[in-house]
Amino acid sequence: MRQLTFIKPGKFEWQDVPAPKLTADTDALVRPIAVARCDLDLYIAAGVTVYPGGAFAFGHECVGEVVDAGPKAGVQPGERVVVPFQLSCGRCDACKRGYTNTCEAFPFRAAYGLKPLCGTEFGGALSDLMHVPFADHMLVRLPPNLDPIAVASAADNVPDGWRAVASYLKARPGANVLVVGGLAQSVALYAAGAAASLGAGRVLYLDDDPVRRAAAGKFDIAIEPLALAERRDKAKASRGAGGASTEQFEITVDGSGNPDALDFVVASTAPNGVCTSVAIYLTPTTPMPLSKMYSKGITFVTGRVHARANMPALIDCCASGHFHPEHVTSRVAKFSEAADAMTDSGPKLVFTNDLGS
Repeated sequence: MRQLTFIKPGKFEWQDVPAPKLTADTDALVRPIAVARCDLDLYIAAGVTVYPGGAFAFGHECVGEVVDAGPKAGVQPGERVVVPFQLSCGRCDACKRGYTNTCEAFPFRAAYGLKPLCGTEFGGALSDLMHVPFADHMLVRLPPNLDPIAVASAADNVPDGWRAVASYLKARPGANVLVVGGLAQSVALYAAGAAASLGAGRVLYLDDDPVRRAAAGKFDIAIEPLALAERRDKAKASRGAGGASTEQFEITVDGSGNPDALDFVVASTAPNGVCTSVAIYLTPTTPMPLSKMYSKGITFVTGRVHARANMPALIDCCASGHFHPEHVTSRVAKFSEAADAMTDSGPKLVFTNDLGS
């Protein structure tokens, strides 16, 4: 079968590789229909994030169609499904507790399209077929009213943004939410869109990038032209007039990947608030404003998303018409264009399968 293979930054090849086969009663084979480019994919493709280990299958945000399934797979050929990017069994203690990113049945950080993270090749979504073990747990059926292109990122980046706000808004209905965009470009936008769909009192999205600000505006949320410079100038002026240093939000999300912006987000978190960082900081250590966090009793959350555990609720929210992740999509292209388009700018690319059956 055909598989898009990462060779080195800026270079991909379509290669012929052995097609996967069913090996257990709970296995399924899925033909990708729509595959989204993860934020991390862009940085791997552009050489911002460098992983050793040579070539590997690429792509991991996928909506597909089941083409074959074992008798205990829980799905039937022809059904459309979302394939979570992390592999998990649904049976171990970690999975039962909702920690599907650390499943005990697979190597640590096991994922499609990201062999360097775990050392094992599980194949990629930009291919003719994907092998899905424990399909009875892994696969989430796509509601018939949802367009695969609209929710192609529901395998990773959408749940990553969702988890930054959903449980906290459930505990604090109507809370105000601040999201600062940047390195985690689509994840931060999904967090803002999710907050708006879940009844936040106010959602403020700050970002230096005009394309991402325009995407945020499609969610009908407040946007600002600058995440740091303009807002910090306002804060300094406010302090000089005897006012508060920054506007305070009960729930904040850092998608910047920038220590200065992280400091701003923490300063903007209200006493007893929750700050979640969805960005990957690429340096070995990152300065943390612990004094601010300690004095205000802020809860700080970071770490990889438990994608499978968060998928059902967000997909239901999309199906109900409340959440529209398609607002973040900046370009739709074909699989055959993926090798050349992977480093295109824009918060979210979605590739549709034109490889044939």
